[in-house]
Amino acid sequence: MYSNKVASDLRKRLESAAYPDLGAMMEGYARAAADVAKGEFKQKLDFTSESIDGLDEILVRVGESPELDLDFEVRLWGSYLGEVLRRRYAGGWEMTPYPGGAVSVPAVEVRGSRLFPLLKVYRRLTVGEEEDLGAFFTMVTERLGKPAKVN
Repeated sequence: MYSNKVASDLRKRLESAAYPDLGAMMEGYARAAADVAKGEFKQKLDFTSESIDGLDEILVRVGESPELDLDFEVRLWGSYLGEVLRRRYAGGWEMTPYPGGAVSVPAVEVRGSRLFPLLKVYRRLTVGEEEDLGAFFTMVTERLGKPAKVN
């Protein structure tokens, strides 16, 4: 089972790493999320749209932890969700104010739209199943259309 010790050690490692920019940091967290998914949850997170249901299952289990480090878990799993979207639509990471908020947060910019994957993961962990990631991903793909072509 994914323990508080595993999460704490991973958090220390990721927070002590030097990243050249926001995109590199989010990609580093996303790769770590994929590693944790494989090692601790026996889920394959491979940055494809098919992995979103597996991510949602992980969040259900993470959210059940009485020792949940919400800030870290949101960064870890939100970066993975954001990387799936960024890669699918050839977007980019940016720090941007959340609409109606006074704080800037990492967002994925795609075709003039801003997506807030960390906030979606936060809502999934705090609100519950009505914030299902599969439904969110379907809505995003309907609005953004076809994925970007990869050369």
